[in-house]
Amino acid sequence: MQNNVVAQVYPWQKTVWDTLTGRFPKIGHGLLFYGKKGCGKEAFAQYFLAWVLCANRDVNNAPCGECSSCLWLKSDTHPNYVYISTDEENKKQNAKIKIEKIRDLLPFVQQTVDGWRVIVIEPAEALNIASANALLKTLEEPGDRIVIILLADHYLKLPATIRSRLQHFALDRMSEVQADAYLTEYLPDLNQSQKQLLLNLSNQMPLQAMQLASAEWPNKRQEFLNDWQKLVMQKNMPMAIATKWGKALNFSDFAQMFEYLLSDLICVKLNQQVKNHDLDFTVLAEQYSLEFLFSIYADLQQSKQFIEQNVQSNLVLDQLCIKLMNV
Repeated sequence: MQNNVVAQVYPWQKTVWDTLTGRFPKIGHGLLFYGKKGCGKEAFAQYFLAWVLCANRDVNNAPCGECSSCLWLKSDTHPNYVYISTDEENKKQNAKIKIEKIRDLLPFVQQTVDGWRVIVIEPAEALNIASANALLKTLEEPGDRIVIILLADHYLKLPATIRSRLQHFALDRMSEVQADAYLTEYLPDLNQSQKQLLLNLSNQMPLQAMQLASAEWPNKRQEFLNDWQKLVMQKNMPMAIATKWGKALNFSDFAQMFEYLLSDLICVKLNQQVKNHDLDFTVLAEQYSLEFLFSIYADLQQSKQFIEQNVQSNLVLDQLCIKLMNV
């Protein structure tokens, strides 16, 4: 699993942890850990697999960090652990886990070894039809003392045949109090309004909110909104504004910011609550029809794909600013 993930159980995952460790070893061999991005499911999975493999797991209901198994895990050389993901060189959004990677699991699954064995597959949504079918065989006929963990943001994107053979554990279920308490502990200088804004812009996921706190784009939302209003009211300078924002933010940050603003604009038209509660969308909302806003949203999703196919981001921004101006 990613080396930058610190194995741990977050406060909102404690119930799932107690359930899994309390039932062990009478748990199914196929587990699905799912939850929104930024809920800490990777850290939880890392901690759980360390616990399963640990020689002293029963002492404190935690991996000891000192036995040979824990040391192997730390040095990434554990013979009883396999991690499967998309290819490093192919980290694009729609990259798939190839069937060969799943087929290569067979010897690992069928061998007889001392102790438990763990396989982690992440992101599980990246299994294509062929690799998912190959995994089914392993899920149906696993060897002894084997745990297969799938990690997913959106479990409904997994084939039903796979889902039905797994036990599901949601790792993003937390109360507003838990999310707020976590942010208060790690970002004590923020006031309540700032915390609420960060949580709004991160799907109420505190780990994501903490990343946002150090990102550039949240501080640039008002400035972009001003430029957007100029564009649509004065009907000029689309290229200059596109160039300015091409320099101010990388495209993925810009797209994230713009998507939140656009979604809020749509919310205003539908009389729903906005996420950017510190901004005023009234003027902009009067300029656009709902239909036009949805067409901009569709264009934005397509733009993300173009960027992945190496279309230059300045061309995408030029097109966007021209469209925003020509209501």
